[in-house]
Amino acid sequence: METPYQNHIDKADFEFVYEPAEDSFLLIDALEKDLQYLRNKNPTFCLEVGSGSGIVITAFAMVFPQSLCFSTDVNFKACVMSKSTAAHNKVILEPVTMDLASCFKNQFEVVIFNPPYVVTDSDECGHVNITASWAGGEKGREITDKLLNTLPKILAGNGTFYLLLIEENIPEEVIDIMSKKGYKSEIVIRRRVKNEQQLVLKFYR
Repeated sequence: METPYQNHIDKADFEFVYEPAEDSFLLIDALEKDLQYLRNKNPTFCLEVGSGSGIVITAFAMVFPQSLCFSTDVNFKACVMSKSTAAHNKVILEPVTMDLASCFKNQFEVVIFNPPYVVTDSDECGHVNITASWAGGEKGREITDKLLNTLPKILAGNGTFYLLLIEENIPEEVIDIMSKKGYKSEIVIRRRVKNEQQLVLKFYR
């Protein structure tokens, strides 16, 4: 998978929108590693929750131009940037400003989420500004767990969910939560970055 063109983005915009970092590129690497699996599924409807700059869903759309790709972000500026990133890479993306995927009734064959995973006080998470991109509350999982509760409503029966976590998020608990909802799991990729052990989990029925 190609890394999308990003030179159109003004660096000053990253005061308001999460700047692509190691976790963003790890998620792209995970999708690339799973590319044959995804090609076999030939997904029609795909969604990235919390798209930030839009580089992950754009990288996906560049490989699957026939897919209808959507993104959400609680931060309107992130939705504008995601749309711009897609346009500069000549792919079609429909960004929607919303909390997680709360307004969707669609069922997506692929859902991608790089959540705010930093362990913080609860009152630091749930904002609509740049803080929303990293503050995860207790266990760094408050936003993630909120999406997990609604995931069966937006993920198609044959769908696949890709989730980036760090060890502090206690991935084993996430696997257990999803197992109780009827999902199998795999670790697609794992990498130590500075002081973080990052990994991407894949869930499917």
